[in-house]
Formats: sequence, structure tokens, C-alpha cells
Amino acid sequence: MIEIDCLGEICPVPVMLLKKHKKAIQNGEKVMLVTDHSCAKVSITDYCRGSNLKCSIQEVINGVWEITIEV
Repeated sequence: MIEIDCLGEICPVPVMLLKKHKKAIQNGEKVMLVTDHSCAKVSITDYCRGSNLKCSIQEVINGVWEITIEV
């Protein structure tokens, strides 16, 4: 699993970092993006929907989310 640390990053940085791994995701690799910016949940979900990817979001501690992206 590829981990992308986006703590402290605001949009559009999380989506830009995720796009760098799109080919790996399409080849079956899972990506976990960690963020503390609530707007990233929406932008990542929108990006995944438009790219036919699945994403699941889990708030692991108050104000920190792990977003798992896969085919």
C-alpha cells in the first residue's frame, strides 16, 4: 500500500499528489492518503468518482482522516 502524507496540506495539493499515483492504483495498488483538511475529503471523493476509483474515508482521530483509494 502506498501512503501519501498530506497533513498540513490544503487543496488542491492532496488531489495533485494522488494523481501522481493513478497508474499504480489502476494496476491494483491501494493508496492511503492521510489528511487533516476536511475539504480534501470532498475533493478526493469527487476525483475518485470522476476517475472510476473507489474511496473509503475513516476518521482515525478527531480531525484526521485516512482515505483509501483503489480500483
